[in-house]
Amino acid sequence: MGLTVAAASLPGGDPPGQDRWGTSARAAVVLDGASSYSPEAPPADDYVDVLLPALLTRVDDGDLREQLREALAETVDRLGLMPGAAPSSTVLMLRVGEALVEVAALGDSTAVIGHPDGTTSRLSDDRLARIGADKRRAYREHLRRGSGFGSEHGGRLRELQRSEFPHRNRPGGYWIAEADPAAADELVSCSFQRDAVSWVVLATDGAQKHVDRLGGQWDLIVNQDNDQLTAFLKSAQQWETEADPDGIEMPRSKRHDDKTILAWQQPAPSPIN
Repeated sequence: MGLTVAAASLPGGDPPGQDRWGTSARAAVVLDGASSYSPEAPPADDYVDVLLPALLTRVDDGDLREQLREALAETVDRLGLMPGAAPSSTVLMLRVGEALVEVAALGDSTAVIGHPDGTTSRLSDDRLARIGADKRRAYREHLRRGSGFGSEHGGRLRELQRSEFPHRNRPGGYWIAEADPAAADELVSCSFQRDAVSWVVLATDGAQKHVDRLGGQWDLIVNQDNDQLTAFLKSAQQWETEADPDGIEMPRSKRHDDKTILAWQQPAPSPIN
């Protein structure tokens, strides 16, 4: 029986998209396959389909970095991948043990951890945002001016993605699940005593942006079931279509990104007879 969570995923375009999630006995994993805007960035569909089960079979025990390293090595071998010419994906992991709750991220997906005193901690890997920052600011500014998601926008994204490649999985650059298993050593992680955690939410950036847009009420997200989370993602996509179709209010790489959100809560104590 897997870890008990509520979760939903909604592709931005044709299903199934490039987000994936799953659970093992003690853990949850969320992947966000990178979109391809240039020939140097192959689509990530097959990559996430192989990486997810490779990681879920390992993640319950041992060091999370080592388990990710082994899962990446298996994925690279099965797909015959070469560094610098392979698909890539962010990785979020949650592991719940008897004493500790561990959370880890590689890439720009987000984990939010709720504590019994009402405070929250947030974990994300922001190293990619530092690469090509001027190009990233430029495409967002063009969107704010009303340029839309047309061919010029696509050209700006291709140039941004090309500027990122030389820095991928390099010291001083950014780290992502791709074809170099050593990237696993660069996981951003944190751990808490289990009684210091009330809940954890894992979200790809397509979903995270909307929770933050609505005031960052992550504690409300965690109380929703699968159907309610699905309805939330659909309403977010509807907002993109109807209220902000050109990315003026919320500049983003494309009108609809894949969206995945997963929530775990500390189980209620068993009643005493």
